[in-house]
Amino acid sequence: MMSQEKNDLITRIGPGTGAGAVLRRYWQPAALAEELVGARPVVPVRLLGEDLVLFRDNEGELGLIGRHCPHRGADMAFGRCEDNGLRCPFHGWHFDRTGQCVEQPGEPEGSRMHEKIKAKSCPVVERNGIIFAYMGPGDPPPFPALDCFIAPDSHVFAFKGRWDCNWLQAMEVGIDPVHASFLHRFLQDEDPDEGYGKQFRDRAADTDIPMTRLLREYPRPDIKVEETDYGLRIIALRHMDDGRTHVRVTNQLFPEAIVIPISNEMTITQWHVPVDDESCYWYSMFTSFGEPVNKTVMREQRLKEHRLPDYVPLKNKHNNYGYDPDEQEKLTYTGMGLDINVHDQWAVESMGTIQDRTQEHLGRTDVAITRYRRMLVNAIKAVEEGDGTALPMAPGTIDPATVRGPLSIDAIGDTDTWNEVWVEADGRRRANCQWPAAL
Repeated sequence: MMSQEKNDLITRIGPGTGAGAVLRRYWQPAALAEELVGARPVVPVRLLGEDLVLFRDNEGELGLIGRHCPHRGADMAFGRCEDNGLRCPFHGWHFDRTGQCVEQPGEPEGSRMHEKIKAKSCPVVERNGIIFAYMGPGDPPPFPALDCFIAPDSHVFAFKGRWDCNWLQAMEVGIDPVHASFLHRFLQDEDPDEGYGKQFRDRAADTDIPMTRLLREYPRPDIKVEETDYGLRIIALRHMDDGRTHVRVTNQLFPEAIVIPISNEMTITQWHVPVDDESCYWYSMFTSFGEPVNKTVMREQRLKEHRLPDYVPLKNKHNNYGYDPDEQEKLTYTGMGLDINVHDQWAVESMGTIQDRTQEHLGRTDVAITRYRRMLVNAIKAVEEGDGTALPMAPGTIDPATVRGPLSIDAIGDTDTWNEVWVEADGRRRANCQWPAAL
């Protein structure tokens, strides 16, 4: 069990908190690029417990500034996007994308007061459909050369969804290899050819075995966790009756992302980004090593499950996540439909907005969760002691731009050579890739 003090330490992320100080030293997804499409490219953003407003100016450049006008606190999310900046409708104070006030039209002629007024601002960049913000001290770090960032736009699809729970329990479900055999168990197998864009619907590696069947029949994987430059590599071994082993390689990308395979040609890089202490967004980048992503199909699939403009799931605690006892008996382990995001959402939201870890009992299969929490606590201590270079992918320890991949795949091969099987399978996939994916 965990003390309440430690649970607070690793979950709370507002200004001045330990975990918040760590997360602010990394680029954070702030919005989808599609949210700025339209006649008025302005969207409010609540990120790490802070209220901001994101906009695209007349030159097409991005700005992320404090949501409340430094004059008298009016909401800049209703600002006029004009004159290459954002103008407060209350008194016309005008701010550029750096947060600098450049005009106060109601002040006396010749006043230079505006030169001393600057709203909070954060560096922002756009990468393959997601706009990232840096909210930490000093210059932002370079982006790592992850597959989702170096692949062309044609091979990446981005989306997000909101969950009403703390970011940490949302992230931890993604580094738990065992839950897939239960929470995402399908009692009937669908045709893998009909599973494009859906998690666990493909064939297992290069076999004709549906992934749903393999996860169902082999629920006790051996789990190995390795520390890496970027975080953790998690290897789940499911030893099959025919003498072969299924190897599933997933990753924890520090501080709050995961990289997992969705199919034989596609991976998901997914961040669990705190809105505040009690809610978060997952941001996903689906990266294809094969054909270009069918973004129309992928988006339509997800819009059937989410409402706009806030990307809130249509199934949620207010309608019992669509729970159907007849379905639970005959089709799925949860009775909550075929979208595994709903399964995960129920699991992490049902823990409470912030999981009470003083009451939990971790088992041997929770090894990745244990290792990650230790890594996070060490990172918090390092930042508190002024050593920001001690963090994974921190400039000064390693050049973040040299971090590639990370390798994430499902593979099947001889049990005696399992540690070679997944590396070789990934190598073949990258060698045949249409974009420069070689590690």
